Amino acid sequence: MAGFRSLARQVRDPRCDLALRRYSLRKCLERFAPYGHRATWDHLCSRAGFDPEDRSVDPARLVAALEELEEARAVWLAYEVEFAERRRKEKHDGLRRPGSVDDWHRLTWGGFGVAWCDDPRVHPREPLAEVLRRLIAALEREPGTACPVCRGERLMWRHDLDHEPSAGPVCTDCGILVPRPVLTPGALADARRVRLLVSA
Repeated sequence: MAGFRSLARQVRDPRCDLALRRYSLRKCLERFAPYGHRATWDHLCSRAGFDPEDRSVDPARLVAALEELEEARAVWLAYEVEFAERRRKEKHDGLRRPGSVDDWHRLTWGGFGVAWCDDPRVHPREPLAEVLRRLIAALEREPGTACPVCRGERLMWRHDLDHEPSAGPVCTDCGILVPRPVLTPGALADARRVRLLVSA
């Protein structure tokens, strides 16, 4: 099974047939898709300027989409290295019990669904790398009351998400499932209340 870098080489290779280059970009999303496969594909297509169903995409646009994905992946991989080093140090210092960020991180190892968007057409507009930088910064500071990506304060608790966890606070502005560790208990309670009001 081809890895991310091998697939990326195929996307860039002008000797490859255009269908294979497009297919290889889609396969890259099986290795790294911050919003989930469908939402990340929709995001990359809209940012690079081609339709998600377009079968004869301009190769330069495919490469532009790949470059955005690669930059975001580099940001996430650097975070995972720092995370692993921190956990090693904590274990060495006797802290064996992981915290809530660790629980969240375990579900997103490898970068799939880091900023899950259940609706593939609703996702942040900023470059993926910038979204991940904002999310990582939020994980490294005290919890807040707003979405760490868009600063939106309209959070709603949603159930039956196509992701693990299958319920949680979703930003109604940018569409991401906001990681619980970045929100205060009050913000989480408010999101649950919004869910209850909408359901009633």
